[in-house]
Amino acid sequence: MQVPVNVYAEMTPNPTTMKFVANKYLLLTGESVEFTSASEAKGFSPLAEQLFQFPFVKGVFIASNFVTITKNESLSWDFVTMELREFIKNWIADSKDVLIQMPAPKPVEPKKTDGPVKEYLPSEYDDAIRDLLDEYVRPAVETDGGAIDFRSFEDGVVTVLLRGSCAGCPSSTATLKGGIENLLKQHLPAVTSVVAEDAE
Repeated sequence: MQVPVNVYAEMTPNPTTMKFVANKYLLLTGESVEFTSASEAKGFSPLAEQLFQFPFVKGVFIASNFVTITKNESLSWDFVTMELREFIKNWIADSKDVLIQMPAPKPVEPKKTDGPVKEYLPSEYDDAIRDLLDEYVRPAVETDGGAIDFRSFEDGVVTVLLRGSCAGCPSSTATLKGGIENLLKQHLPAVTSVVAEDAE
């Protein structure tokens, strides 16, 4: 028997991503997963693997009750939103697997520089920063179809990784500097700035 499933499409601040929200949970709360190719999704997410069969799909980000799709510039959302919405809706209604297993977290690859390899060392502020991000930032970022991961705190600088629609979004810099940085500075005077690590 099919579960009545509703999926609606929602624009995000990033013009290349669209968020498809379901009235059912796809992943456990707090979990999220991102794929940038069909081969990356293979063996982990049958849904993402199938979405990459659409020639314009460049990225698939799945969180609690939504799927954020990143497309290339070949055609506008007007032509593909309904098709994607129906595809995701039918996939969920047929109770097909969204995720079989979580991929191992990607290792943090240092930027290719001539200098020494950047190592992230734990600091006494890590838990406090994580708690603030989880409580205040994560819900807002998820609303926009993305996710934020804490990377490190060193010499007053908090490094975060933006995923989903937040990666490469024109307004993410404003969010980082205006919202997240101010929030962390208010609660933790040791914080001087917040920077985003490139997901590349």
